[in-house]
Formats: sequence, C-alpha cells, structure tokens
Amino acid sequence: MARSVRTQDFPLAQVRRWLEPGAVVLISSRWQGRDNIMTAGWHTVMDFTPSLVGCVIAQGNHSHAMIRDSRQCVINLPTTALTEAVVGIGNSTGAEVDKFRTFGLTPAPATRVEAPLIGECHAQFECVLHDDALVARYGFFVFEVVAAHVAVSPQRPETLHYRGGGEFMLPGRYVSRKAKFTKVS
Repeated sequence: MARSVRTQDFPLAQVRRWLEPGAVVLISSRWQGRDNIMTAGWHTVMDFTPSLVGCVIAQGNHSHAMIRDSRQCVINLPTTALTEAVVGIGNSTGAEVDKFRTFGLTPAPATRVEAPLIGECHAQFECVLHDDALVARYGFFVFEVVAAHVAVSPQRPETLHYRGGGEFMLPGRYVSRKAKFTKVS
C-alpha cells in the first residue's frame, strides 16, 4: 500500500511544472504561402472518435493568427534527437525566421491539410480546427485529427516533456498492466 508523503507549499505560477500533459510537440502551419513551426507543450487529448486534441497557442505567438486564419495545422512529435531544434524553435519567431531552413528541418507534403509535415519527426497528426469557441478568450484551439502518420520504429520513441524553466524530462520505465485492464479504448 502506498504511504503518505510529506509536502510543502509550492508557488502557484509553477504548478504546470508538475501537470504538463505530455510530450513536447512541434506545430507546423501554413498561411498565405508562408510556413511556420512553433514548440508547444500545452495540449491534451479530448476525445477518441472523432480524434480531438486541444492546444493552447497564445495570441502573441506568430502561429496563433496563422492557425486561426487557415483553420488547420500539423502536430508533429519530435524525439530527443531534435532537442536543440525544439529549443531553438521555441526561442525564435516565425515572423523573423524561416524555421524550417534555420533548424535544418524538412517540410513534407501532408495528405489532408495544406500545412507541412516535419519530415524528421517520429509522428505527424494532420489537424483541422474543430471548435474555436475558446480561441479568443484563452487561445485554446480544439483540433480534429484527420490523418495520422507514425514511424514504424521505435515503438516507444524517446520524447521530450517540458517541466518549465528550461528543463525537460524524458520518459522513463514502462509499466504494463494489460492483463488487468478491462476498459476498451
């Protein structure tokens, strides 16, 4: 049985360091002939069928208007091999920099959206804007994944998980309880 742990008060502005929902992603977009990439860590799976993903894209971010206006993007999953590019992309603006060229990434054609895939990423999820009700107020976009592409190997890639303050965490040991899992999803 798990035992109680001793806790201490923690700064409220840093709560996200413990609650970040998942792997860092690179969101690519295209609007009026220009491509862009942004680094994002604020996303969440919202539904399975249709496949819905929510992402926070701040209004001050160059990608915000591109994605709002084009109503589409690609959510790309980088591995730790792209750590320097992930950080560089997050520290620059597409208003001033061609991020594909600057960070040596390959824009590849998508099958269902105009935004480019990032060829070096382990997975790419083509998305269309499903619900924009919270975009103006919170920068919260709800996307429907309309096409998905995932590398055949490795099956469990080493991804980056942002903890804030310039720190990343890598996925650890996997624990399986498949024999006890009764809910089908």
